[in-house]
Amino acid sequence: MTTLQHPPHARSSAPEAARCRVMGIVNVTPDSFSDGGRYVDPTAAIEHGLALVRQGADLVDVGGESTRPGAERVAEEDELRRVLPVVRALSSAGAQVSIDTMRASVAAAAVDAGATLVNDVSGGLADPEMLPFLAEAGVGCVLMHWRAHSKLMQERATYRSVAEDVRTELARRCDAAMAAGVSADRIILDPGLGFAKAPEHSWSLLARLPRLMSLGFPLLVGASRKRFLAECVGGGDLDAAHPTDRDAVSAAVATVAALTGAWGVRVHDVPAAVAGARVAARLAAEWPER
Repeated sequence: MTTLQHPPHARSSAPEAARCRVMGIVNVTPDSFSDGGRYVDPTAAIEHGLALVRQGADLVDVGGESTRPGAERVAEEDELRRVLPVVRALSSAGAQVSIDTMRASVAAAAVDAGATLVNDVSGGLADPEMLPFLAEAGVGCVLMHWRAHSKLMQERATYRSVAEDVRTELARRCDAAMAAGVSADRIILDPGLGFAKAPEHSWSLLARLPRLMSLGFPLLVGASRKRFLAECVGGGDLDAAHPTDRDAVSAAVATVAALTGAWGVRVHDVPAAVAGARVAARLAAEWPER
């Protein structure tokens, strides 16, 4: 199967072409688990996105709806108001922009504003119009493993074998997308770390990324600052550390994902992830044929 090495129209310089992509996060929300409110003002969000690009981000992922555990959904008009000025400004400045949304209407407006990738954490399940839109628009898409909205998702964290169950459910989303007309080479998968998953589930998935990659699609790994990483911070109390205290562990996980062969990592701390991706690419260049 043809795999997507870069999102459509993404920049590619020869020395960097093979390395794991780094997707920088811009949360235009008042209630993000990590940096809620810091970038809710469009000007602040635009400045932050441009800073991430200067730091080496290959893409900037703009989202206007928090998907942290327990979060309430926002109205469509609020989501549009938050993200469109940011997407338009970043795209106009030459940044490669991904829109983080579960709504086809928001995705369509963002693509019109310059976004080249749609990052749907529901994998097309939250809005029945999403997959048909993606097929018609012909843009790249991230389909994440998802079982329910934020209010209910942790109640669905039950698995027989988390890697096999997630793999099976992601395969179904790929089948649904392609049946709707989405080209296979436009699909990127995301295991959905922390979404309907207990900490042990997220760690198990990280240890089994090659099994998920065996589906034949590029894989995006989004572990940055998530609660399960606090096991490796200080005394290991999941609720003691602030999300920013997990940055060093997030960078370590991003490096591991890059070494494992992930297409991309979605992160808050771009410089550390870029360094890890470059180290992984340099090491891979020295490995014997396997």
